[in-house]
Amino acid sequence: MAPAAFPEAEYDDDASSGRWSRSRGPQGSRRWLWLLLLVILLPLLLGAAVAVFAGRPIAFEAVRRMTVRKLPFVEWIDGAELARWREDPGRAPPVVLDARTPEEYGVSHLAGALRIEPYKPLLRPLRGFSKDTAIVVYSSAGYRGARVASWLAKQGYTEVTNLDGGIFRWANEGRPMFRNDRPTTEVHPYNPKWGLLLESKYRISAPPIEKRSAAP
Repeated sequence: MAPAAFPEAEYDDDASSGRWSRSRGPQGSRRWLWLLLLVILLPLLLGAAVAVFAGRPIAFEAVRRMTVRKLPFVEWIDGAELARWREDPGRAPPVVLDARTPEEYGVSHLAGALRIEPYKPLLRPLRGFSKDTAIVVYSSAGYRGARVASWLAKQGYTEVTNLDGGIFRWANEGRPMFRNDRPTTEVHPYNPKWGLLLESKYRISAPPIEKRSAAP
């Protein structure tokens, strides 16, 4: 009886072992190669294209989603809305709190922002303000600001929001920043990795901030 045929495979005689071994034919090998290209390389190429054309927006969104998972009850405000609010003469402006370190605040901050300690906050910057005062907190990218906003809510402050994207996104949008009451375009990058969220024209070279939370 003739042996069964295997159209997509061939057998090689392994003379050293005296056994038969099965190997794939050219057509099968090409099929597996294309499958590997589709499964491995295509997602990498698509990911690289997304990173080039939309990297920072995606990164900011990732920071926000991570923060919302940990601090789900914090309210958020974007830069455009905050800018309109502060420019509206018919509306009382919010108290703006900078939830970063002295080193970061010293490089630049939003106009009139009061610094509040991000890791062990105190109510001293809000002395004289009622618990229903409108407050906007910001940090570098949004996480520390959200932590302080959550803490303030637990202290009884009822109108607290966190700036989406922090001062990094604010700067990237070309909005005003100040140092010693003078306009500046420089921002402390927090550290080299997180500083990539800043466009290079705003990023300064500075010692990294000691990491004491999951994000800046």
